[in-house]
Amino acid sequence: MTLIYLFDKILLNMKIKNLALLLVLFIFQPVLIKGEKNFFEMRRQMLETQIKSRGIKNERVLNAMLKVERHRFVPEKYQRFSYEDSPLPIGYGQTISQPYIVALMTELIEPSQKDKVLEIGTGSGYQAAILAELCKEVYTIEIIPELGLKADKTIKELGYKNVKVKIGDGFFGWKEYSPFNAIIVTCASKEIPEPLIEQLAEGGRMVIPVGDYFQELILVRKIKGKIKKQKIIPVRFVPMKGEIEKIKNEK
Repeated sequence: MTLIYLFDKILLNMKIKNLALLLVLFIFQPVLIKGEKNFFEMRRQMLETQIKSRGIKNERVLNAMLKVERHRFVPEKYQRFSYEDSPLPIGYGQTISQPYIVALMTELIEPSQKDKVLEIGTGSGYQAAILAELCKEVYTIEIIPELGLKADKTIKELGYKNVKVKIGDGFFGWKEYSPFNAIIVTCASKEIPEPLIEQLAEGGRMVIPVGDYFQELILVRKIKGKIKKQKIIPVRFVPMKGEIEKIKNEK
């Protein structure tokens, strides 16, 4: 076998493989494009029927909800339900909040492009991605390592460079980067954690579900060093995991 013959054979194999790859792309590209179009249409309907219709008016929040692909943050087997009006399981006993609640909590903190925001309970990373569209810096803490690492990977894959993920107990906040203009807590606490109040900047806003079985979404404002609380709506969030462990240890 001559070298020329061997070289020609390699080139032929490469051409066959390339042709096969092109054929696969040609066959499946319309399906992939259609799938993305379907997801976009689902997001558009979600925006109209679940979010705008319930009174969310902040245009920047609405645009972020339309842009961020919620299906990227849920397990593949649940992706077809990504834009329905409900939370979805993401593993480890945790959920991704329903779209309306994400939009409501985001609107309540009045996000600004100059804001530095803390999120307690990264979960899937969806809320952090929404905040990344609206704020200068996002710091998010997840107590379950597997979820935090997966969320960090998804956020980076989607190109967000203004999000910093930490594995740890969100009850204590993230003092190193405080104070924060806004804080979003996506898990329920029996009381508002004192470290979070301390790390909230003057004029800052915090939204947090408070309670045990019966929970209220509370909007907190720090005005002249004092805390003002406003009840928004009844909600149902998974409990703050660090707080559960603390209670178990005390028994």
